[in-house]
Amino acid sequence: MIFEAMLHREGSLPEADQALWDLLAARLAREAGISGDQAGELIKRTGTNWNSLLNEAHFLKELDGRLDQEDAASKPD
Repeated sequence: MIFEAMLHREGSLPEADQALWDLLAARLAREAGISGDQAGELIKRTGTNWNSLLNEAHFLKELDGRLDQEDAASKPD
């Protein structure tokens, strides 16, 4: 929550806070199997609650997997 307030107020985070943000995004990406960019975007939209982040990340990964399957099924052999 503090991250979001600082980001909103200043448009960017101080260097130390950015490092923590990057660590959180990297952990989320690693544990949920999503990209670092996706993890950073989820943190911006969802906040820093770990359970919420994991739920959203797993949903995103599942959705990406379904879209990939649909793309593969629609391509001619």
